[in-house]
Amino acid sequence: MIKSFYYIPGETVQVIEGIANFDKMAAKEESVLWIDMCKPTDEESFILTHDFDFHPLAIEDVLSDRPRTKIDDYSRYLFVVLQIVDYIGREEGLKIGEIDFFLSGNSLVTVHYDDHRIFDFLYNRAERDERLMSRGADFLFHAIIDAIVDNYNATLDIFEYDIDQVEEEILGDPDEELVKTIYTLRRDIVHLRRIVLPQRELVQRLSREKFRLVSSKAAVYFADVHDHLVMVDDLANFHRDILNSSLETYYSTVSTKTNEIIKFLTIFTVLFAPPTFMVGLWGMNFAAMPELDWEHGYLVALLAMLTVVLSLVVFFRKKKWL
Repeated sequence: MIKSFYYIPGETVQVIEGIANFDKMAAKEESVLWIDMCKPTDEESFILTHDFDFHPLAIEDVLSDRPRTKIDDYSRYLFVVLQIVDYIGREEGLKIGEIDFFLSGNSLVTVHYDDHRIFDFLYNRAERDERLMSRGADFLFHAIIDAIVDNYNATLDIFEYDIDQVEEEILGDPDEELVKTIYTLRRDIVHLRRIVLPQRELVQRLSREKFRLVSSKAAVYFADVHDHLVMVDDLANFHRDILNSSLETYYSTVSTKTNEIIKFLTIFTVLFAPPTFMVGLWGMNFAAMPELDWEHGYLVALLAMLTVVLSLVVFFRKKKWL
């Protein structure tokens, strides 16, 4: 599917569905053209080579399943690959999509194979606010990247909520399922940082290096996006530290409970050791044992056992072992 937005100074933004004469539209001076290709067919992808004559290596990266974050300067245009992330939930984890950009003097071509809510937002903005298109293709390029970075903040908000839930559960009665949740969240956060770090370096290049297709005015705005990415990375690192602390708290809690159980079993064993000894003593079959002829010998033996057990309980309580 192709959806395009075409701006000519003094006119309203035109919304175009499907394939059009993009090469002629882009050739018009002072115009701005944004072509967004979502899950393009072979026929739709053909315009990348036919209308714009993009390099085959760039086209290969567009078709690749796992391209890395990159920026290539082909002089006539910039080719940029970025990732966009959504956090689906504890079980599903992160959903990662790819967005490819071809930025030329007055046109921007974006290619992606996943529907995403930020494009609905950008479509509405392009139709209602001509400033998105009127400032040039480089500012349009910035606006889309800025929306991608803002989506990271939304993803971190969901992470933060889940981490707060983990912290509450860790202080209650944690179980093995909670450990699985902690490991899953930590894995997803590390994965998020692995995506954000190269994008931070890429945006920093856009803000500092002198790319012919990125004006000095637009470069200032990319510096602001870079600051946002630094903040995202810092927050992700902070959340990872919290999860590490939660994991340590869990293992400390489990260790404490284990020690309490061992202490209880040890005390239980000690409490019953004297009665066992006494039973063994009275169970010796000697003919000359004087206690065997006592009328109240059995009762005295039971009272002696009980006295020893109670004495040990009092002793343990004074030691604060019980």
